[in-house]
Amino acid sequence: MRSMRGMMATAIAAAMAFALPVGAAAAPAASPLGTWLNPYGSVAVRTGACGDRLCGWIVWASTEAQADAREGGVTGLIGTQLLENYRPTSGGWVGTVFVPDMGRRFYSKIEPVGSDGLRVKGCILHGLVCRSQLWHRVAQPPHA
Repeated sequence: MRSMRGMMATAIAAAMAFALPVGAAAAPAASPLGTWLNPYGSVAVRTGACGDRLCGWIVWASTEAQADAREGGVTGLIGTQLLENYRPTSGGWVGTVFVPDMGRRFYSKIEPVGSDGLRVKGCILHGLVCRSQLWHRVAQPPHA
């Protein structure tokens, strides 16, 4: 008769064998590289390397977003660096986000959501109070 320890080891091994294919079938985490559209469809950001960090620049903005940015003191929104110096951390990236219509920078976290989404959080008090947006990957920015 098998010992209780042996039966437990077999049960755990069997459970792990069945769990592995399920985990492998899950959607891969989004790569942060690409072109992303904010949830309002008003700003598109292209991300890429800046040295050994991740950054993102505005490649398209609606007329309304450009007017809002002007109120915040940003005269040329297209080309503005929105995501600054993000470094990888467990579960995402940490850096600084520039909010053009406020003309301010905030501590920020980016977390992958599925294969084509990023949750971008801007925070005050080093992460105690945050607001977030879910950005979606696009093949190319919209056209004005």
